[in-house]
Amino acid sequence: MEQDEPGTPGGGRPSVPARVRRYGAGAVRARDLVRSWVRRSPGTHIWLLVIGVTSLVVAAASEGLETFLLHRTSSNIHELSKHPLQSLLISGFWIETPSSFLRYVVLFEVIHANVERWAGTWRWLFTVGVAHVAATLISQEVLLVAIEHHAAPRAMRHVVDIGVSYGLAAAAGLLSYRIPRPWRWGWLVALVLFFAVPLATGGTFTDVGHAIAAAVGLACGPLVRGRPTWDGTAPARAVRALRAGRAE
Repeated sequence: MEQDEPGTPGGGRPSVPARVRRYGAGAVRARDLVRSWVRRSPGTHIWLLVIGVTSLVVAAASEGLETFLLHRTSSNIHELSKHPLQSLLISGFWIETPSSFLRYVVLFEVIHANVERWAGTWRWLFTVGVAHVAATLISQEVLLVAIEHHAAPRAMRHVVDIGVSYGLAAAAGLLSYRIPRPWRWGWLVALVLFFAVPLATGGTFTDVGHAIAAAVGLACGPLVRGRPTWDGTAPARAVRALRAGRAE
């Protein structure tokens, strides 16, 4: 038997307009939370928007045009020697497989947006930018040495080297300082294992780049010194805000 909802005249269920107002208030609060999240992490979402556009371009391109775009926007040895600044900048706005875009959306929201909101846009951007440049240049130098010593084919000078993973690795490193102790040590162990194991088992030049980027993120700790660690009550406050909207 259906129970009457308390708080209504005569103990009956609230009217349809009342229920619409309640759910409408909850929807408005959810919208405001989303807007606040985006406003406080503008760099993350502008970057994500650009990647979404370039992913659509790659997905719609013919096979020949796709190959040209991916190689032309790569920060490989060939492009770095011809267009160093252009290739370093542009390569950070493309991903090789457009179907993986949704995965990057999740990673950006979980890692980049959290770091940007906490550290501030300029600290976050400095960390990610330095890591991207350092990881790209050092990993390509490692590859060049391997080619010169005949440990890698010369065709690797034109290898596709694009993507946003170096920036993600750096942000993950910087995020360590937001996690309170003792949970921080578990996060650090996970980072070390995630980036060091591929290197120890014969990793590629991109594995070298990821390890360098994560190290840059950790080295940028002084930028966030004094910033508060994670407030575990924030998600609960957000849920309470939504419930309050429904209860009005």
